[in-house]
Amino acid sequence: MARNRSRTTSLLALSAALALVAGCGNDSSSAEGGGDKHDGKPVVVVTTTWEGALAKAAGAEDVQVIVPQSVQHAPDYDPKPSDLAAVAGADFVLYAPFEPYAAKIKDAAGSTAELVEVNLDNDSDKVDAEVTKLGKLFGTEDTAAKWKTAFDSEYARLSKDLKARWPGGKSPVVVSQVFTTWAAKLAGANLVGTYGPEAVTPAQLAKLGKEKPALVLDNAHMSTGSVLPDSGAKQVEIVNYPGDDLDLLPVYRNAAAALKEAMPSS
Repeated sequence: MARNRSRTTSLLALSAALALVAGCGNDSSSAEGGGDKHDGKPVVVVTTTWEGALAKAAGAEDVQVIVPQSVQHAPDYDPKPSDLAAVAGADFVLYAPFEPYAAKIKDAAGSTAELVEVNLDNDSDKVDAEVTKLGKLFGTEDTAAKWKTAFDSEYARLSKDLKARWPGGKSPVVVSQVFTTWAAKLAGANLVGTYGPEAVTPAQLAKLGKEKPALVLDNAHMSTGSVLPDSGAKQVEIVNYPGDDLDLLPVYRNAAAALKEAMPSS
């Protein structure tokens, strides 16, 4: 509770600071732009690069990211005054439901931006759905459709390549952290169990070990360490968040490369 009170107090202070900045900067030059200052293109503020990559895929060109890519666990991030300033000038603010500070940032900044909840899941079907949704919201449906076509083609190529590497032509048995199951789907793997996001209990470990998995897909952003160290299974780190270039495709390419390397050669 003390941490929550501290964060609320911090946001109120940041809001007051922003109001002062906005008051000092409200001159004729800033007023002239009005609704045309963005050339009709939406200004999108996103909490992380993950939402940012989806926004970019959907056709947004002016995308500002709040949480630095270097932050491993986004919900722990503490907003800065510059974050509030970015939100204040946005048309849309994209966030995930497990990022509780997004609505607080918007409220503290006094923004009229539309707050949009995004489903952060790299499952291919869910990515397609999110990009389509955002394209309609931004008025960039054509760009979103073109990106989806390119994405679906690349996804199919990566999946086909991974399936060609199945040891003995048989789908590998895997267990996965709950937020990296999309990578098992990409590989066409036989997913026999999941764990997390809470700490893995001895009972869970025993149950997962009985499945005799060849691979353990761990979430690089929420790793619980070595999950089945004595089972002979290879643990593969899967990265969910795109880089600062806000390109989602490398996430799949990197996961495919890691899976390919971890698969037995025969």
